[in-house]
Amino acid sequence: MDDATTGRRTFDPDLARRLHRALTVGSEELHLILQDPSMEVVRSTLKNRNLGEEHLLALLKRRDLSEDLLKSIYQLEITAGSHRLQLALVRNPGTPGPVVLALLPQLHLFELVDLCYLPGVTPDQKFAAERAILQRLPTTELGNKMTVARRATAAVVGEILKEGDPPLVEICLASPHLREVSILQFLNGPSATAETIAMIARCQKWQLRPNLRLAILKNRRTPEIWFHQFLPGMRTPDIRNLLFSKRLNPGQKKLVEEELKRRGGR
Repeated sequence: MDDATTGRRTFDPDLARRLHRALTVGSEELHLILQDPSMEVVRSTLKNRNLGEEHLLALLKRRDLSEDLLKSIYQLEITAGSHRLQLALVRNPGTPGPVVLALLPQLHLFELVDLCYLPGVTPDQKFAAERAILQRLPTTELGNKMTVARRATAAVVGEILKEGDPPLVEICLASPHLREVSILQFLNGPSATAETIAMIARCQKWQLRPNLRLAILKNRRTPEIWFHQFLPGMRTPDIRNLLFSKRLNPGQKKLVEEELKRRGGR
């Protein structure tokens, strides 16, 4: 330990004893040593020949481990060959960002999804996991993608929605994590079709949102039935602005003009 007045390291018999035990104890006692509050002592256990996967899994449940110690665990040969240890490292909020990024490709898709909701997960870890999920989506089978859409975060659900596949759109619209801005982006994007636009228009959760109704009516692929459904409930200034939208096809524009005439052209 360091002397507060001289700055020199003084001999600590108790620490020396704990360090020696960390290097030499058997498998059972090693579990106790791993709970030592000293990172120096815990680091010494990494050189114990009796150290195994179960010891490290128990150690990685601690939330007070230093970044240097977590880096050392990552560099162990046993970690390189253990999926469970790699997952435990990623789940530890103290694991440095570069280590997390290096390990994410080793994780399964749904492990990445679960990581986003893990208590104590850092914003950086969540963001990195979301990016890893998004990178895998193009090669993910439809069934797995549907499961991801049910469970994933807002960022991931929004990206899945953009694909425009009707079964996926239906699941995304029911997701508690989907945000209105993602639907607006979808409605203004190239993937929206008459079928998927109608799905949004029918969805009780979203159909009453004024911004979404306007976006639906501004899409030239929107079936005319939704103009009959939505126009009567809209404010006249909004309908007038809709009339000047360059996105409407001739039939849609005619319906807007007729609604304005019913209101006396005001």
